[in-house]
Amino acid sequence: MKVLIVGAGIGGLTAALSLDAAGLAREIQVIDAAAELLPLGVGINLLPHATRELIELGLGPELARIAVPTAEVVVMDVFGNRIWRGERGLGAGYDWPQYSVHRGELQALLLAAVRERLGADSVRTGCSFVGAVEDEVLGPVRSQVVDRRTGDVETIASDIVIGADGLNSAVRAQFHPDEGPPRWSGVTMWRGCTEAEPFLTGRSMMWAGSNSKAKFVVYPVSAPRAGSGRALINWVAEVRVADAVAQAPDWNRGGRLEDVAPHFEGWSLAGVDVCALMAASPKILEYPMTDRDPLPFWGRGRVTLLGDAAHPMYPIGSNGGSQAVLDARHLAYELARAKDRAEDPAAGLAAYEAVRRPPTSAIVLANRAFPMDPVLDLVADRAPRGFAAIEDVLDPAEVALIDQALRATTGTDAEELNRRPSLDVRPRRSDSGGEAAAVRRE
Repeated sequence: MKVLIVGAGIGGLTAALSLDAAGLAREIQVIDAAAELLPLGVGINLLPHATRELIELGLGPELARIAVPTAEVVVMDVFGNRIWRGERGLGAGYDWPQYSVHRGELQALLLAAVRERLGADSVRTGCSFVGAVEDEVLGPVRSQVVDRRTGDVETIASDIVIGADGLNSAVRAQFHPDEGPPRWSGVTMWRGCTEAEPFLTGRSMMWAGSNSKAKFVVYPVSAPRAGSGRALINWVAEVRVADAVAQAPDWNRGGRLEDVAPHFEGWSLAGVDVCALMAASPKILEYPMTDRDPLPFWGRGRVTLLGDAAHPMYPIGSNGGSQAVLDARHLAYELARAKDRAEDPAAGLAAYEAVRRPPTSAIVLANRAFPMDPVLDLVADRAPRGFAAIEDVLDPAEVALIDQALRATTGTDAEELNRRPSLDVRPRRSDSGGEAAAVRRE
């Protein structure tokens, strides 16, 4: 096949690597509207189900070099008293680690792998998608794209088109033109990265507060630096502000310390002074927490969606990027199965959507419910000045609700993932020397 992928983010680049590894495409072209792909952004978590897929793509050593294997999640009140603790990754029984990593470094890793394996010209920047039409005479799909530098419009013919172009996907808009703007939660997020002393295990993620008022999340995205012993610490401050109006989502919009710091005065978590950490950040980003309603269908025929273009979700379970990686791997797997059955690629895309749309829709809705908030608000109401032991505040059934909420928003437990057959697809030459056949590692 010849494949056009719209969007060079985590999902689009993983899709390119997966299709190439499966031997399914003679040509893969990735286009992105950005003039240059820079290592921008802040921290992201890769849950074990995503880490597994990137390791099976041969990226394990590089991923381990740039990321932190998350050891635990600790949920606290605003005074730093521990409400709940849960192990993550290998410690939670998974066969693969959970990683915390800088989004820009992860994207750069994927981009370098795509260019190395598919060629330097496989990713084209400054190129915007306009629309796609299936044409049985001239070719399966003909996509119009605009060179943003020159304004020239050209047509790219391909066997399939994958829309991985994010929250404001132009590919999604073609099939769902009346959808309207993203749905705002009422919560504004401020984010940043700061070099600071490691806390707790040095591989811990801490949460405090709730999205009903204000919440703070902090975790390292690098190992301690040689010499200083300080690590790059990612933080996210989430605040619900009454009567606020959401700005248009822009991952690179700058934020102001004076807008966010007053909501967190006096917060201290395991020795981390929240306001001081924010103040030390070289740059603060501001972003409205938005998603979109689950769709009745993603695409049609030989055009489909992937990642945030298909199912943008609130970052409640640290699962958006992980689900994009899973999309990419399932896409290659289902296209390989369709090829084995001598079916049209459209059948593979339909099977991919049938597998991926229900679980991702469920996660979108679970995140939208903020399932952990009722328990955390209960702690704040019952112990407004803090507590000595959580057992004095919550009964065991109430504490268990925190674990249940995390499971609802992450989507895969250890036993299920460890038992699931691999999605890895390798090309194998037939004995007669003919075309490659897909082989799945069961």
